[in-house]
Amino acid sequence: MNDENGRVDGDDDGHRGHGPDGLDGMEATGPVDVVVAGGGPTGLMLAAELRLHGVRTVVLERDPEPTGHSRAQGLHVRSTEVMDQRGLLDRFLALGRQFRVGGFFAGLGPAWPEDLDTAHSYVLAIPQAETERLLAEHATRLGAEIRRGRALAGLSQDEHGVTAELADGTRLRCRYLVGCDGGRSTVRKRLGTPFPGEPSRVDTLLGDVALTASPEELAAVTAEVRRRHVRYGAMPLGEGRYRVIVPAGGVSEDRATPPGLDELRERLREVGGTDFGAHDPRWISRFGDATRQAERYRTGRVLLAGDAAHIHPPTGGQGLNLGIQDAFNLGWKLAAEVNGWAPGTLLDSYHAERHPVGAAVLENTRAQTELMNPGPGPRALRGLLAELMEFEEVNRHLIEKITAIAVRYDLGGGHPLTGRRLRDVRLGRGRLYELTRTGRGLLLDQTGRLSARGWSDRVDHVVDTSPELDGLAVPAALLRPDGHVAWAGDDQGELADALTRWFGEPSAG
Repeated sequence: MNDENGRVDGDDDGHRGHGPDGLDGMEATGPVDVVVAGGGPTGLMLAAELRLHGVRTVVLERDPEPTGHSRAQGLHVRSTEVMDQRGLLDRFLALGRQFRVGGFFAGLGPAWPEDLDTAHSYVLAIPQAETERLLAEHATRLGAEIRRGRALAGLSQDEHGVTAELADGTRLRCRYLVGCDGGRSTVRKRLGTPFPGEPSRVDTLLGDVALTASPEELAAVTAEVRRRHVRYGAMPLGEGRYRVIVPAGGVSEDRATPPGLDELRERLREVGGTDFGAHDPRWISRFGDATRQAERYRTGRVLLAGDAAHIHPPTGGQGLNLGIQDAFNLGWKLAAEVNGWAPGTLLDSYHAERHPVGAAVLENTRAQTELMNPGPGPRALRGLLAELMEFEEVNRHLIEKITAIAVRYDLGGGHPLTGRRLRDVRLGRGRLYELTRTGRGLLLDQTGRLSARGWSDRVDHVVDTSPELDGLAVPAALLRPDGHVAWAGDDQGELADALTRWFGEPSAG
């Protein structure tokens, strides 16, 4: 029989990890399972995912306090779905604004495409500082320990674990370490992981400043200049403050020293004829179009995620989102390894799945950067692509790339949905994503004839129906903790094979 939540008798909650309700207020005590180097969105998301499964996690963040800087300004569709899958979306929606506008691919696109395969067809504008705060609260609530003002200086590993060496001379022993410490990653450098790619050819200045110019002047100047320079403009942030972007005068040799207000104002005048009365900077930085990717995301017991694994221009706003999605893919796999039930190839599947995704993002940002150059060739290509994007299919295809809902992992043959994430669908008793909050696997069974009993410590079995699944010809689907479909069909033998592949051997009894 099924209980009122659609679960099958015998599918208990006696798994080795814990859901969020069982971990509120706990701190990581005793030996550390995983050290996460870097307390940005990637590291914080990973720490929370590990704590969902009871993994003792410590985040090392070099900054003593949050900077409050917000280089990234929003969440794309797949990241919004991730927040919904973990019960966080309402908090993000309360602080963000939803947009359905064109221009996310190289500033092109007539409008937001219709009928995207998602229940969250919008871009959520929310400052990175707020995203980090919400994720830090989430990770801490689940029991992750965030140690601020603690910079990683080195590391060493052996067959039993990793020793993290801190800048203050202390050491911390753990079973695994994950570098989420940005494009200049200490972890990646200490590992000696090759980071091939191309150096910056152009730099861009970016800043949070106050402006005295009127909105009318800003709009008029920006419209004129953007005919020649796409990387130019001022986006209102509220209370008289703006996010200003302008091409730099050249490629800086000093990547560690941020630019100053004088340099920003000078470039605004040179490019647009006015500095808009820029003053009172909260922060100013520069970014280039360097494009690099780590050759491997795992070296023994040390892994890389986010900008530590890949850097690229911010065109399309994909960087923060790519890092969050790296963490979402890695978290449950690393937790399975720590908790002892991971199949032999599960942790290596992180590199196998996410490295191609990162490479695809690097390629589309390369393309966008070329399209945004001011030369006659790129301008001609922009005009041609603008014509093509008037076709709804082309517009949707490119936006699906930017928003990451087109990602499909190569999990072998089978159902067309295999390897893709399943969008949120309405069920007889609520929504699909409401069933994914614990971070466990999920067998969504419309037949009522299947069983995951030997894996009930790792997989929830829910019997429920959805007309949307009928439309997708899905009698039943096995979802991994990251929401991607591991199997779809109605054959118990095939299901058992998929359960073993992704969730290990069945438990005795």
